[in-house]
Amino acid sequence: MKKILLFLIFSVVLQNCTPLPSNESAQATALKPEKNADGEWELIVIDPQYDSFLASQARPKSMYTEQFLKSKNTFLVQEWNSFYYSQTHRNIIESAIDYTPNENYGFEFEYRLYQIFAMVNAKYGVKFNHLGQMERRY
Repeated sequence: MKKILLFLIFSVVLQNCTPLPSNESAQATALKPEKNADGEWELIVIDPQYDSFLASQARPKSMYTEQFLKSKNTFLVQEWNSFYYSQTHRNIIESAIDYTPNENYGFEFEYRLYQIFAMVNAKYGVKFNHLGQMERRY
């Protein structure tokens, strides 16, 4: 009887001991911006509501400068990746973002990236500390 009990305890312990995700698997799921055929950085958003969000709720492009967006995106990407690696909001944030602040992505890319954070905040209530006051909806 003791042997069966020990075997059950041992099997339960083994079953509950799962390895932590390795850095290799985390790197494989990172979103990496790529240049299109014209040599411009392109950001493709799969969420079908993103374009309607841009048209109806996003602030106009004229309200931003590229430097402002780059500054905000640098911190917002860090927050996003922090949520991803800590598995906070794991049903919403499914991949990390590979963003290099020194890279010149261009105004359009920076604007679209910034609006992703605004949409995730508005749609899912994810709180980003570095999102502008006008875009916060919590």
